[in-house]
Amino acid sequence: MNISLSRRSGGRSARRAARSAPLADHLRPVRAGLSGGQFAPLDQHGMDRIHQAALDALAEIGLSNAPASGIKAMTAAGAELGEDGRLRFPRALVEDTIARANRAITLCGRDPKHDLILSGTRVHYGTAGAAVHVVDTETGTYRDSTLQDLHDAARIADTLDNIHFVQRPMVARDIIDNREMDLNTVYACCAGTTKHIGTSFTEAAFARDALRLLHHIAGSEKAWRDRPFVSNSNCFVVPPMKFATESCEVMEVCIEGGMPVLLLSAGQAGATAPASIAGAIVQAVAECLAGLVYVNAVKPGHPAIFGTWPFVSDLRTGAMSGGSGEQALLTAGCAQMHRYYDLPGGAAAGIADAKLPDMQAGWEQMCSNLLAGASGLNMVYEAAGMHASLLGFCLESLILGDDLIGQALRCVRGIEVTEDSVSLDVIRATCIGGPGHYLGTDQTLSLMQTDYIYPALGDRSSPKEWVERGQPDLIAAATARKRAILGTPSAARFDPVTDRAIRDAFTIHLPA
Repeated sequence: MNISLSRRSGGRSARRAARSAPLADHLRPVRAGLSGGQFAPLDQHGMDRIHQAALDALAEIGLSNAPASGIKAMTAAGAELGEDGRLRFPRALVEDTIARANRAITLCGRDPKHDLILSGTRVHYGTAGAAVHVVDTETGTYRDSTLQDLHDAARIADTLDNIHFVQRPMVARDIIDNREMDLNTVYACCAGTTKHIGTSFTEAAFARDALRLLHHIAGSEKAWRDRPFVSNSNCFVVPPMKFATESCEVMEVCIEGGMPVLLLSAGQAGATAPASIAGAIVQAVAECLAGLVYVNAVKPGHPAIFGTWPFVSDLRTGAMSGGSGEQALLTAGCAQMHRYYDLPGGAAAGIADAKLPDMQAGWEQMCSNLLAGASGLNMVYEAAGMHASLLGFCLESLILGDDLIGQALRCVRGIEVTEDSVSLDVIRATCIGGPGHYLGTDQTLSLMQTDYIYPALGDRSSPKEWVERGQPDLIAAATARKRAILGTPSAARFDPVTDRAIRDAFTIHLPA
């Protein structure tokens, strides 16, 4: 290995030039799709037992409340409708469905550079949720979320390297009509980002209208079907073990329209799911396996994300506790079951019970985000911005979450051990006849870019430098960045002809 040591003259300028030079995506220290999987809270026996328990639950208990169309599709595939109205799923049907299901899914961005490949242990972080409030960090208060807030969140996320997709994080509470809210949610998100988007629909008819809107944005129905850049976040079950009739009808429309589906099971341990972490995973896995049978009965091979999203309760009060260590373990255990089946999957992490972006929020968000990524979760939903156990969304916290997720991704990437990285030649050259330090080596300058990640807003200065710089405040810095982003035009906005056609066909509440 050829090692060169820089001389004192020009060393600092060389280091600055190295830091400022742009890197190709594959050389960046963190990026979408890094492989996790190093963390495994379940052993093989545990995963086998959860799988068998889920199969038993489907065969013996089954699910109720499927719509007539779903009953028809699933019984034709081999499910059995009992006299009690519950659909039961023979083991062979479930295992055959798992064997035939997609092992890899590409979630398209409107811009192909944002495409996400869901397979194996490739990890992606993004937003999600249905917060009804926005956190105002300047006053420390909560207010109703609006369509403009949703659009602003999408615009900010579009600029953040470590936010890889944008699932609707807030509800537009200023739009009363559910149809208009669903359609404007699609418009606001698509006008704010060219990354992949996830959203939900209240009724099947609204989903059909949204597909027409998406055909406008894509340029044609064919263009949409070739590259569907929006997926349906579908709560197809009402835990425990009941189909959500209207959501199932929405799901069937989305499947027909070529939209990928997130099969979302969101039981709450101790309330709508068993209090034990293993039991909550069993129920979520059983419900999502039923959803997988449903999707493949309607359209074999349709892209579906195995969305085991069980949440945790504080058993003292029954309140949701999304920032707990138990939640982090629950999400990581679900990620292991996705790997067990070799199915593209997603779950929730990054939720803070804290009401503001403070120290509590930091430890809560990092704990579950890190464990989710380290366990190889394909889609880490609700990873940034979420407060008050999903009731509040904070734009400053979204920006700070980009730094936090960057550090989590660096941990997910792990430690590469190669002949170069063990650095024996570098140690030899430095210690024998060298300067006795590594500050100027080619290796240090190279790895400064490719192996180390630096916070955009986090402060690493000395106390003296911090005072000299006016003791900068982290939240104030995030607010300043938010204003800078929102002070520039959205890079995702539609061309005037397309926007006019959309506004002629639909009632759009955002100003042109």
